[in-house]
Amino acid sequence: MTSRTTKKSTAKKRTSAVRKAQTSKRATPAKRQAVAKNGGGSAPLLMVNGLSTYFDITGGFLSRTLARVHAVEDISFEVGRGETLALVGESGCGKSTTGRTLIGLEKPVAGSIKYENQELVGLKNEALKPMRRTMQMIFQDPYSSLNPRMTAGASIGEPMRVHGVVPKADVPECVVELLKKVGLGAEHYDRYPHEFSGGQRQRLCIARALGVQPRMIVADEAVSALDVTIQAQVINLMMDLQSELGLSYLFISHDMAVVERISHRVAVMYLGRIVEIGPRRAVFESPQHSYTRKLLAAVPIADPSVRRKKRKLMADEIPSAARPLGYVPKKLEFRQVAKDHLVAIED
Repeated sequence: MTSRTTKKSTAKKRTSAVRKAQTSKRATPAKRQAVAKNGGGSAPLLMVNGLSTYFDITGGFLSRTLARVHAVEDISFEVGRGETLALVGESGCGKSTTGRTLIGLEKPVAGSIKYENQELVGLKNEALKPMRRTMQMIFQDPYSSLNPRMTAGASIGEPMRVHGVVPKADVPECVVELLKKVGLGAEHYDRYPHEFSGGQRQRLCIARALGVQPRMIVADEAVSALDVTIQAQVINLMMDLQSELGLSYLFISHDMAVVERISHRVAVMYLGRIVEIGPRRAVFESPQHSYTRKLLAAVPIADPSVRRKKRKLMADEIPSAARPLGYVPKKLEFRQVAKDHLVAIED
């Protein structure tokens, strides 16, 4: 009995020490706001320069490459510590491919990705493992991103065991704490994904991402599959976690209303390129690129007095991103509209 009690007390002390260390490294809400405003006076957490990702189009008897889809074309941006950069645009513009390339699920053909001043492009799997712990991804469909044969507790705890975040004996206790942090409870530990609602499953995915103590989260359409009330709950949860833990977000979405709520800065993508980037207020109140104006014009307005006013909505088809072999893209030139507000010069 004495040895068991000693082991338990030792485990508790170790767990509390881990928690204290985590808390001391995290930013307070006031500090998070300051960091989001001025970048904390240090280098950005993520720096992307000239990133391009292509997909081959094959055909014929020998499956030869006939053309390439230029999903992401020569994009550059930065994400500061404690900041949310929203990547917006309609379906097929390259937002998700950008997120998947950053996380290592797709390989770029050109460009640089620096995370905490370390170049990620070209690194092998073992060298990428530490980065994968500190940069996590939340996918659009929470049901398909959870293993249906694993309980909620097992799904959240597995990454913690793989990366050795805490001792294995302390994983169940840490999982329960994470469940509570995202608005669930200990009673959900042994339930399977099909026993949860869509919003609850997305909370499980957020808890799983938080379990390895990330500094950045790529949220790929994380709330688009949820109804409006659940969307608001998940967005508020993500903002609260950002204030508490000092997280950085790359928030990928096509919903401008959600973007306006959560972002600090906004980057607008069109046909694989960023055509406008700047502070949220500047982009929403003074959109400069024609595509940005079209996106904002398509947002429904909940005001009966303006319902009958005619609005210019985008009705033209988006050109294909498929390009012939040997195609050399034209480099975009940008002009500065205001401080940190850049827009691509249109032909």
